[in-house]
Amino acid sequence: MDLGSCNLGGNADAVEFCPHRPFRHILAAATYTLQEQAGEEQQQDRAGTVSLFSVDAGADDESRRLRLLHTVETAGVFDMKWSPTEPLLAQADAHGRLVLRRLEQEDGSEEGVVLTDVCAGDVSSSMCLYVDWNQNADSLSVGLSDGSLSVISMREDRLENPLEGNMLLTGSYDEYLRVWDMRSMVKPVNEKSLNLGGGVWRIKYHPRTADVILAACMHNGFAIVKVGTGDATVMETYCKHESLAYGADWQTSEVAEHNTYSSVIATCSFYDRLLRVWQPENLVNHPSKS
Repeated sequence: MDLGSCNLGGNADAVEFCPHRPFRHILAAATYTLQEQAGEEQQQDRAGTVSLFSVDAGADDESRRLRLLHTVETAGVFDMKWSPTEPLLAQADAHGRLVLRRLEQEDGSEEGVVLTDVCAGDVSSSMCLYVDWNQNADSLSVGLSDGSLSVISMREDRLENPLEGNMLLTGSYDEYLRVWDMRSMVKPVNEKSLNLGGGVWRIKYHPRTADVILAACMHNGFAIVKVGTGDATVMETYCKHESLAYGADWQTSEVAEHNTYSSVIATCSFYDRLLRVWQPENLVNHPSKS
C-alpha cells in the first residue's frame, strides 16, 4: 500500500530511517546531481541534498503520512548511514569527504527536527561511494571510487546480518543475490542463487525478522526476499519507480516489532528523483522474531 511520494529535486540514491528513539519516524533521503558549469573550460560539479521527512503510516490525514521537515545543501551524496548507538548520520560524498551530522530537536517540536554539523574531513581525492559503522560505532569504513577502502578492512559489497551472525549476503551487477554461511565460504548456501532481474545495488535486512531482506535491483525495481538455509524466494516486488532503483530501507517502529505486516519501507530512484514510502502486502503470515 502506497503511503506517500515526493520529488526530491535531485537524483535520488539513498534513504535511511533513523533507528533511535524518539526519532524512529524520521527518514533521511539523499540526492546526487551532476551539474555542468559554463565557462571557457567546461567544469562539472556534483551537488546534493540530505532531506529529513516525518513518516507516519497510521495517520488518518494522508498529507501527514510523509512530510518534509528539513533540508541540508551539500556535495553530492553517494551513501549515508546512521550510527548504531546514537542519532548521528555519516555521509559519504562526491568531494571525497566524510561528514557527520547529529539529529536534534531545536524547539522540542517535531517540526523543529534538524541536522547539525558535527565534523567533516577529507578522506581522499577520489569520490566516497560507501560508508558504514562498525558495531561499536567507534570507527567507519569508507569505500572509494578508486577501488580502495579507507579506515578498516571491510568489503563494501558485503552486509552482515545483525540477527544471524553466520549469514552473509552479497549483491552484484550480475543480478544475483547470494546467501553465504561464513563458516563455509566454498560456495553459497543456495545451490541456485536467486536472479532478481537487475543489478543488486543495495540490501537491507528487516529490523526484526532475520530471514527477510529488501533489495534495490537497479533496472528491475525493488524486491522483498525470504532468505535462509533453503532456496531464497521472492515474496513481493515493487515496481512503481520509473528509473534506477538505488535507495531502500525499513522503518524501525514499536508497532512493527510485534507485527511484521505493519512494516514500512522507503525507496528512491535516480533519474526520476522520486521518493516513495509504502507498506508491503505479503508479510501478513510472516511473524516477527524477537
